[in-house]
Amino acid sequence: MTSSSLVWFKSSYSGNDEPDCVEVAIAPADPTIHVRDSKDKAGARLAITGAAWGEFVGFAVRA
Repeated sequence: MTSSSLVWFKSSYSGNDEPDCVEVAIAPADPTIHVRDSKDKAGARLAITGAAWGEFVGFAVRA
């Protein structure tokens, strides 16, 4: 899947002028979550399964 076919969004907790932020996109064809640095949109990104993303978010909420 190309980055251009994904719809990227930032957390509502992130301000528009924040220097450190990640963006997330959910692949429409499968439950893969894509994560990238908002300052380097053409740079590296992570592709994470929906299950792994759920575990990560659950851990972050408890931490």
